[in-house]
Amino acid sequence: MTDGDAVPGRMAAAAPRPIVLDCDPGHDDALAIMLAAGDPRVDLLGVTTVAGNQTVEKTTHNACAVATVAGLTGLDVAAGCDRPLLRELTTAPGIHGASGMDGPPPVAPSVHPVQGHAVDFLIGKVMEAPGEVTIVATAPLTNVALALRREPAIATAVREVVIMGGAFGRGNVTPAAEFNIFVDPEAAAIVFGAPWPVTMMGLDVTHQATCTRETQARIGAIGSPVATFATQLIDYFRSTYRREQSMEDPPVHDACAVAYVADPSLFNVRPALVEIETKGERTSGMTVTTFMPEGASARHHVGTSLRREAFWDAVIRAIAALGSV
Repeated sequence: MTDGDAVPGRMAAAAPRPIVLDCDPGHDDALAIMLAAGDPRVDLLGVTTVAGNQTVEKTTHNACAVATVAGLTGLDVAAGCDRPLLRELTTAPGIHGASGMDGPPPVAPSVHPVQGHAVDFLIGKVMEAPGEVTIVATAPLTNVALALRREPAIATAVREVVIMGGAFGRGNVTPAAEFNIFVDPEAAAIVFGAPWPVTMMGLDVTHQATCTRETQARIGAIGSPVATFATQLIDYFRSTYRREQSMEDPPVHDACAVAYVADPSLFNVRPALVEIETKGERTSGMTVTTFMPEGASARHHVGTSLRREAFWDAVIRAIAALGSV
């Protein structure tokens, strides 16, 4: 909106951005779901799940558990691919535990997966509203790559693809590779090679989205069941990040991708060309990033920094909103 479009004395509210969240819950995926459901600037059309942090059976169960705790009784959850395109599945029990979402007491979901495959769900939602729907992917990109292969028209029908994955610096599984890209680099190569806009929120920015004990206390002070659930997730995440990554405060990687859709001004992004290494003996899964001059026309953009306090304000407001439903 330009200044000439504004109504004097009143700021028009932008329509919420419709998204499908493709994820593998996962502690930080759980917080991403909460943010997407609780932030009025986002319209969560559904959640699709994929194997990654744990098997697809477990990630789908976890997505349904988060929806149940958050009171999202009408949320569509569609289960997707149970393995990468060409490789054996690598999961992350050292970070996320045997269930994929260890920490809180087990939840018996009252939300259940819809019939049909996540790939078809993604295609359907994008093609129902050409130019409107953003795919937010916070997991290995297997579902998204297969959706593109099954229906190439989504490349021009989607508004944008925003992913949590990759790094232009150091990885977290190998020195070269971040987990989501490492698990299925062939899928990532398809996604980054497609003719659609991709914004990458990699480790360089998501490692700035750490949950300090002070921030966690703000979440706990909300006092709702969903806030309690979130703090239990963070407690476990804190313990594994300290042990596995030598980080005192856990970074909630996946919420960054949703937050970017809700409010791009929270982040600095730069135009770039991102290419995926699929054959390197020691560099498989590397997101090879060539930055371009500011203002250059580019299909890829890469997050470089965020306004941390404003980011957490948005997450906390969303959790509080869910607690009031």
